[in-house]
Amino acid sequence: MSAALSPQQSEVVARTVTAIREHAPACEAAQDVTPAAATALAASGYPRLTLPVEAGGLGATLTQFALAQAELGRADASLALILAMHGHVTGSAFQGRSLPPALLDAVAGASVRGELLNALASEPELGSPSRGGLPRTVAVPDGSGFESAVWLVTGRKTWSTGARALRWALVSAATPDGRVGRYWIDLRGPGVRIEPTWVDALALRGSGSHDVVFDAAPAALQAPPSGAHPAGSAWFWTAVAATYLGVGEATLAALSAYAQARVPTALGAPIATLPRVQENVGRIAANLLAARTLLLHATGTWDAAPGAAAVPLIGAAKAVATNAAVSATDLAVRTAGGGALTGTLPLGQHLRDARAGLTHPPGEDAAFTGYGRALLETPGPDTH
Repeated sequence: MSAALSPQQSEVVARTVTAIREHAPACEAAQDVTPAAATALAASGYPRLTLPVEAGGLGATLTQFALAQAELGRADASLALILAMHGHVTGSAFQGRSLPPALLDAVAGASVRGELLNALASEPELGSPSRGGLPRTVAVPDGSGFESAVWLVTGRKTWSTGARALRWALVSAATPDGRVGRYWIDLRGPGVRIEPTWVDALALRGSGSHDVVFDAAPAALQAPPSGAHPAGSAWFWTAVAATYLGVGEATLAALSAYAQARVPTALGAPIATLPRVQENVGRIAANLLAARTLLLHATGTWDAAPGAAAVPLIGAAKAVATNAAVSATDLAVRTAGGGALTGTLPLGQHLRDARAGLTHPPGEDAAFTGYGRALLETPGPDTH
């Protein structure tokens, strides 16, 4: 199984990177996804990346998805994350067959048409659903049970990445019997409004991760309550790990270019000639390479044998990748000195954006505990 991107995948990724670089500054300034950016992301072809070929997609493996997301993350974290969400939902749904056939068809149709989607689960009181808890968002059947044609969803979802750019959402909601189902909602349909809460955010300002409020919003398709499939964690953790790894790599590139171009009069040579600068660049590069190597090893392990046994290593790789990005941005700012505080360098934005990676599950505690448990319970080549 090839780990490299196919020619068609590479073409789509390159086109997407160009679109992101063109529109990211305006999104950052607007603290939202601009209409032009939303159109460009939808038209890029990237929504088809993780859709199987037989469903009209480009059939990316988990490793190919990681490679692609790192490229996007280097261009801009905010817009890359919007596509990361679409990619992980689509990839995991089809690999894990975690949605009913009609809902899989809906996801495929949206992806082929370039209509962006996301899974909305976080809530103000619930926090991240990865920590457990029942959502306050509720779904009431307009009929009888899960055989009903329509469900009405009421509640609020936070951290809705790319809210204004999305056409569809898989919304987690509690059923009358206290279980949790997922509901396919047209975000441009009735009973849906976006509340602009993502203002003056510390990081990812261009992602427009506003609250989405539902008031008896109709959902014609739904996924009944079921157990989690390991593909869900594998694809989501890879999506965020690769995106923030890209932020770290963009930081390294920016610092290196600055170090080679900056010539203080007192030194009479580029600061790249200073041992301290060389040491710091070396530290950043080594940490990022180690994180990339671990991530691709973890995704390759999954691609070779997808299943629960491969998931803990991906969780550890996510923690390592996001920590590497945070360390890279911090050390880069220290190394660049006062120049890092100006808008002429992207280091300030990278510093802020990288920290968002720490907030995505799995947290560092859960990631390393899960990997350590797997090693201790089943030591051997399958766990490392």
